[in-house]
Amino acid sequence: MKRVLFVIVAMLALTSARPPKVENIILLIGDGMGPAQVTALMQAQGSEPINMERATVGGFVKTSSANNRVTDSAAAATAFATGQKTNNGHLGVNVNGEPLETILEKAEKAGLATGLVATTYLEHATPGAFYGHNADRNAREEISAQLQEAGIEVTLGQVKNLAEATGEALTVLTGKRGFFLMVEGSFIDSAGHDNDPERLLKEMRDFDGAVGVALDYAETHPKTLVIITADHETGGLTIPSGDENFLLPDSGIEFEWGTGGHSAVIVPLFVYGPGATQFGGVHENTEINHLMVKSLGLK
Repeated sequence: MKRVLFVIVAMLALTSARPPKVENIILLIGDGMGPAQVTALMQAQGSEPINMERATVGGFVKTSSANNRVTDSAAAATAFATGQKTNNGHLGVNVNGEPLETILEKAEKAGLATGLVATTYLEHATPGAFYGHNADRNAREEISAQLQEAGIEVTLGQVKNLAEATGEALTVLTGKRGFFLMVEGSFIDSAGHDNDPERLLKEMRDFDGAVGVALDYAETHPKTLVIITADHETGGLTIPSGDENFLLPDSGIEFEWGTGGHSAVIVPLFVYGPGATQFGGVHENTEINHLMVKSLGLK
């Protein structure tokens, strides 16, 4: 009797340890979106919550590359795509320039549908890291040829409205065996490089609109996991008070930039859907890949 009871308890433990079933992953990357960029959008919205606040689990992602504490987009996206850190400027290859298999390629091999959506061109660093393999992120002609050979079902680059494009991609991908979709808000990064607060808020609203579309989809397709994060922070943005005397009434806020380049700041992580709890806490950027691969049951 004791042995039978032990077996039943062991089986229940194994069952509870299995991650929830995930058929689809939507990975949304705000290029250059650090904590201050998210805060800026929240402040601009006032009492109206932004879509990212609908996530049920939050955390942070470390962003360093293999050879630099301050990453570029190519190395950071390669970490998300392959689960390995590489040098700045490298795209889908390791530190020795050898090709690494990406989650998109693994998904294709497993019979899942795949998609890439970005406000920039698809040969650019972030989308390019999910199918391309080159030690030079700027080898656009070679990377473009790799895009043509990748067999990706949905490729929408240089889109003007990220929310609409995300919806179009999901319409095509729905009904497949399962899918992996990467969506990038590419020009948050450009606004940071230019230290341009008006453009930053415009690009953040565009990105958060796509987040809303993804979360709406996940609410009606419960086997969909939505992951929202960034490759790095751009601009060294801080949002100080307009007056240092905090006993005064609200003195407003200011945007102050620390650089025209990238920073080493950790970036936010928001997750919604089955298995979201495993993403809570602080992760290396490579770990996001490992958790996605595990969630989809890929080899």
